Amino acid sequence: MASAPDHDLTPDVAAALEAFTAHLRHERGRSPHTVRAYRSDLADLLSGLSGITALDLDHLRRRLTATHSAGAGRATVARRTAAARTFCAWAVRTGRLDHDPAARLGSPRAATVLPDVPAADETAAVLDAVIAGANEDDPEALRDLLVLELLYGTGIRVAELCGLDLHQVDEPGRTLRVRGKGDRERTVVFGVPAGRALRRWLDHGRPAIATPASPAALLLGVRGGRLDPRVARTVVHRAMRAVPGATDVGPHGLRHAAATHLLEGGADLRYVQELLGHATLSTTQLYTHVTVDRLKVVHDQAHPRA
Repeated sequence: MASAPDHDLTPDVAAALEAFTAHLRHERGRSPHTVRAYRSDLADLLSGLSGITALDLDHLRRRLTATHSAGAGRATVARRTAAARTFCAWAVRTGRLDHDPAARLGSPRAATVLPDVPAADETAAVLDAVIAGANEDDPEALRDLLVLELLYGTGIRVAELCGLDLHQVDEPGRTLRVRGKGDRERTVVFGVPAGRALRRWLDHGRPAIATPASPAALLLGVRGGRLDPRVARTVVHRAMRAVPGATDVGPHGLRHAAATHLLEGGADLRYVQELLGHATLSTTQLYTHVTVDRLKVVHDQAHPRA
């Protein structure tokens, strides 16, 4: 469902929305993607008001009902409800509203969707193919290999990967200092294969692409600028599709795979939480559902009393 354009908002509502998005960006340190999502949802929820003080529970319920009627799923309605609660609480704190109309707003429980996760042997086959493709030390192929190795080897987000600078890489210690959601910094570790890919990229790939104007980014595009996350997504999809039978996933699918394969290998849930940069353990626990689902399949296939 498309959000309402800003010209559907009265001047005081538009000003409140601008102030709120600035609050998210500068005071709460939310990512540009999160700020855009809040703005889009709220522009729709606030449309049709005669002024900010006219915002009430009935208006919010009508707008959310319209969202559902337009075909949006429960997850979208739940997300917009959360946006309304956050905005209204902020509006009360800043004196724009004298009461919180979203305090009694109900929210549908978003359905739990298990992520699409390639099996460990599929992922290994993809990485083997990418390693073979980088054997001629082509700079772009070396970069693509490092993209795949770090996304799967560390579970970091694609934006975090593309945002890495050289000084955030500790090659001898095989660690990365990653700045994630909410501007939170964490340290992640990577294994020997990713370490080999890193050294090859730094020796033969990056110097061939870098220009005097290149930033201090770890990963560069073909013109010497910082690698765009959209290019990284294309790299991952292309690599997955090149191997027959492999599950076609993007960078987030490799993040899911890293978490799932760690848990299947016996990693502690809190370690995985720290590695992925989840603020709460409940987010990480999604992956326990994935591993239990796989255990059930194995049990059904292999146990004589299944």
